[in-house]
Amino acid sequence: MFLKKAVLALQALVMGAMLGGHALAGPVVNSGHVESELVAQEAGIAPGGTIYVALRQKIAPGWHTYWRNPGDAGEPTKITWTLPEGWSAGDMVWPTPVKTRLGPLLDYAYKGEVLIPVPITAAANAQPGTTLSLTADVFYLVCEQVCIPEQAKLSLLLPVVAGTPAPDPKWGAVIGKVLADAPKPAGLKAVFKLEGQALKLAVTGGPLKGADMAGAYFFPYSSKVIEHAAEQAIERGAEGLTLTLKPGYDFVGGGTPPAELVGVLATKAGAWEVTATAGEALAGASGLGPPPAEAAPGGALAGGLAGALLFAFLGGLILNLMPCVFPVLSMKAASLAGHAHEAPKARLQGLAFLLGVVATFLALAGALLAVRAGGAAVGWGFQLQSPLVIAGLALLMLLVALNMSGIFEIGTSVQGVGAGASAKGGVGGAFFTGALAVVVAAPCTAPFMAGALGYALTQPPVIALGVFLALALGFAAPFVAVTFIPGALKLLPRPGGWMDVLKKGLAFPMYGAALWLVWVFAQQTGPMALGQILAAGILAAFGAWLYGLAQARRAAGRGWALTSGAGVLAVVLALGLAGAAAVAAKPPATTAAAEASTPSGPGLTAEAWSPEKVQALQAEGRLILVDFTAAWCVTCQVNEKVALSGPKVAEAFKAQNAVLLKADWTNRDPVIAKALADFGRVGVPLYLVYPKNGGEPVILPQLLTEGMVIEAIEKAGS
Repeated sequence: MFLKKAVLALQALVMGAMLGGHALAGPVVNSGHVESELVAQEAGIAPGGTIYVALRQKIAPGWHTYWRNPGDAGEPTKITWTLPEGWSAGDMVWPTPVKTRLGPLLDYAYKGEVLIPVPITAAANAQPGTTLSLTADVFYLVCEQVCIPEQAKLSLLLPVVAGTPAPDPKWGAVIGKVLADAPKPAGLKAVFKLEGQALKLAVTGGPLKGADMAGAYFFPYSSKVIEHAAEQAIERGAEGLTLTLKPGYDFVGGGTPPAELVGVLATKAGAWEVTATAGEALAGASGLGPPPAEAAPGGALAGGLAGALLFAFLGGLILNLMPCVFPVLSMKAASLAGHAHEAPKARLQGLAFLLGVVATFLALAGALLAVRAGGAAVGWGFQLQSPLVIAGLALLMLLVALNMSGIFEIGTSVQGVGAGASAKGGVGGAFFTGALAVVVAAPCTAPFMAGALGYALTQPPVIALGVFLALALGFAAPFVAVTFIPGALKLLPRPGGWMDVLKKGLAFPMYGAALWLVWVFAQQTGPMALGQILAAGILAAFGAWLYGLAQARRAAGRGWALTSGAGVLAVVLALGLAGAAAVAAKPPATTAAAEASTPSGPGLTAEAWSPEKVQALQAEGRLILVDFTAAWCVTCQVNEKVALSGPKVAEAFKAQNAVLLKADWTNRDPVIAKALADFGRVGVPLYLVYPKNGGEPVILPQLLTEGMVIEAIEKAGS
């Protein structure tokens, strides 16, 4: 008996070490046109508990699998489970499908990637510390022009744990979002009535009040109740909508008319499960006519690629005026002043700056496209959602400021001008200034720029990179143009001792940028990591001082190598300390009360945004302003202080019974990324005003004033 217990304990220990407390999926099975695997929402399961295990399928481009009702042709995906004794599997949770036409047929299908969650319940006597295997035989039909039946045998090792299991770090949030978006009952009232050769389906209820009905569609669970390929005419009402469907076999072909019409009503606002009974039309389900025609994709860019390139160039020009770029303007000004009266060197610096801007813009764009191609929901400025990047930038800004203050010297930048070193080019410094300007500007989107980037990310990579190139050229154009205009350069005074004073004075915006980045770091990681980043800053400053001391000793002909090495070592240790703080830190925990009430100014508080919150407030007929923001977005912070924090704004909100919702994108959030994409945006800020009693939101400018906000609130409330 003792030996048996020892063996079991050893097995549990080995399994625990292998799994690291997480569910372990079996190998991905490629059946020819579909890659399949099982993934779990939780890292384990408690005895008698229930978790969701999802079938994840990556479908080859151009091919599709089928929903529970495949439509005019096809077969739904089926899963046959082999589970331990006493375990059970529930019904598949089907995400909303897409419509796929092939000739006269219309099918309900899945393309690209789909996750179909299934609730798995463990036996009540499952032993914590053990790891059990779940097996699923999956059968599906995958079609393009031809259809091929395929299958996959999948497995998942699932630890049994005591207490509540933790979410799976990779799939927990993904499956949670699939479950949140999956159609489910929402208290909608629905009736149907056969009128000759038309089947009227009327639906009313909270989520539909004031919602955008363009493109609304009813996916029935039964394949025999409607003609799938027929158009579904939409009639709007104050409380919902009425769809005119073409009845199918069960109604007009000799079948048995159903007592209930069950399926999914999909709209832009969401998808819900509806169960309609026979009855007369509902009040508020019609009377407002069909919805307005949907705008063509990229409507703001009617010129297509040409319009996107023009908007990107203009956006890049305006980006120079955004608050994000102000700290780096000091470096640009100092760099330019150093060669104001040496036209050839000024032009060389202008071209080096241009090269730095273009190279960095394209590098960030390439990284953004690669990450999005991998399935991550990210947008412009995505790198600043990483505490590791923020920590590195904070230290870099500090070192740049110390360099401009004369603590140490790098290369032959402007600090040498006053000492007679103006003959040297400083090309490397100009390139670095261009690169740094782009990195700091990344949190911002300027007017025109948002639409151009939204267009770019819907295009093939070559076109997308072309739009980003136009943005880079616009951003670099003012500085480069000045270096090629002799008259503009001659307006600046000749180099001299004043340059050293200017350079040291311009260091202070860089100190401010470093402090701002430390604040952003604290917002992302919480106060526990703040001490570490501050200690790293002190260590980096000490290293820079040692390095500068070594430079002075070398200039005096004294020993300098040991001091220089110690300075470099201190800076390296500072970077390591900051990196460790960023990697180890976790996002700050927030209480429900804190999330629900964030101060935004005198008498005005912001509630946490979510799509469900917007729908609920719209159902109440409330006026809503949504602030898509981030701590690392300087423009966002300026707008919040200047335009959203005053007492007059609070009074306007109170007078209209309006609600301010804040969508904080400081840390990565795929739900916010999707919401931004829905409005053709890839970055913040974005301000939406939802009118009172429903309707489409109005998009406000990216640079706000208090008057703009008050006017928008009053107009939306009228």
